[in-house]
Amino acid sequence: MSEPGGLFGGIFGRGADAGGADTSDAAWLQAMLDTEAALARALERAGLAAPGAGAAVTAAATAANFDPAELGRQAALTGNPVPALVRALSARLPEPAAAAVHQGATSQDIIDTAMMLLARAALDAVLARLGAAAAAAARLAAAHRDTVMTGRTLLQQAVPVTFGLVAAGWLTGIDEARTALAAVRRERLAVQFGGAAGTLASLGDAGPRVAALLAGELGLAEPVLPWHTNRVRITELAAVLATASAAAGKIARDVTLLAQTEVGEVREGGGDPAGRGGPGGPGRGGSSAMPHKRNPVAAVATLGCTRQVPGLLATLTAAAEQEHQRAAGAWHAEWQPLSALLRLTATAASWCADLLAGLEVDAGAMRANLDAAGGLPLAEHVATVLAARLGRLAAHDLVAEAAARSASTGRPFRDELAGDERVGAAGLTASQIDAALEPSGYLGAAAELVDRALAAHEQAESKLAGHAPGDRATGPAAGPGVSPEAVRKK
Repeated sequence: MSEPGGLFGGIFGRGADAGGADTSDAAWLQAMLDTEAALARALERAGLAAPGAGAAVTAAATAANFDPAELGRQAALTGNPVPALVRALSARLPEPAAAAVHQGATSQDIIDTAMMLLARAALDAVLARLGAAAAAAARLAAAHRDTVMTGRTLLQQAVPVTFGLVAAGWLTGIDEARTALAAVRRERLAVQFGGAAGTLASLGDAGPRVAALLAGELGLAEPVLPWHTNRVRITELAAVLATASAAAGKIARDVTLLAQTEVGEVREGGGDPAGRGGPGGPGRGGSSAMPHKRNPVAAVATLGCTRQVPGLLATLTAAAEQEHQRAAGAWHAEWQPLSALLRLTATAASWCADLLAGLEVDAGAMRANLDAAGGLPLAEHVATVLAARLGRLAAHDLVAEAAARSASTGRPFRDELAGDERVGAAGLTASQIDAALEPSGYLGAAAELVDRALAAHEQAESKLAGHAPGDRATGPAAGPGVSPEAVRKK
């Protein structure tokens, strides 16, 4: 685990500092206690617990009252920490309040519901940080709508594009990920309450009502059925987190490539190599061995997080195949990978927002790199112009031969074209060749596409405005939802 404050916490545990993606032992413990407290309140409202039991359990259900290490040691006896937690919590309560603890529940109900509470807080953190990243990407797209650079396919120069279009692509990926995350946050985070085998038999006819009340207490959706061995919610959650991670990773990978010394088209804002500060803080990007280095730390840290995500997603997907009414090990296999996935995605989103907010763009280097290719990235444009005169295939072959000669001899591509008698026979003048080789004249719909991405971003912002951190999803029978924090403060 890379919790905040740990040796690697500044790199991989940043998500908790970004606003709520805390999956530490303390956070897990508090989420389980919040679930037990909410259940006691639901039981009291259903008339199944003594008056005042809910408030008494809620007052005692504070993580600081318990020792996570001791609960962990006792978990080895039962396969999970809930039985020990129930005993410890009950011991802090007088009768009849103690009788309300864990009534009607099974251990998986408590852990799965706690998982949903942690996921909700983490999704809020991810959405907030991706929102900041999207805003920064939108600014870059608008500012560089017409900044010409070379496009690259298979890591080779292709045809001209604009940096605005590159940033617009980043923006669209982020916004699509945000939309998917918000949908899962809104619709798929559900309470788990089914009792021993999903029938709620120990509560008799009151079971469904208690489940609905529990959902309302926690502000989680009420599912159609308990989902003990139906892990679709978990795989959906994992998948949207992985998608968000991929969107951040794509941006970070592009930046590392564009920031290479030999390319130099972008760089991260930050301290200079001597450690004199800057937007990224003193010493940002410095090397322990090479004083001249200015490393793309935010991009590298983003990738350090996102590279771990596919394995976590694979584990959670594999664990979704579960036996009968309770899994033999697969459920246990979810806890740590999902915790790590929540933390790493929030951390990657935080680094990505930092990266984009401080990104420095060198338009001069972009144009210089494009010009250094000697016009070859405009070969497609020349072939298109000649196709109207010679036919598509003949024009393609002529331009390909001229490009090959230019690459092998070092003679300018323009001169190879101008010296080809077939070009002259086709009536293409020197000025027309120059026009065909001008990058700004072969950008197609780049500007329009940037505008479309920015307009779509505005629409996404409007739709996502209804989601704000702290909103509580509710099920069909759920009440307005009361945060556990607010209840404990009463």
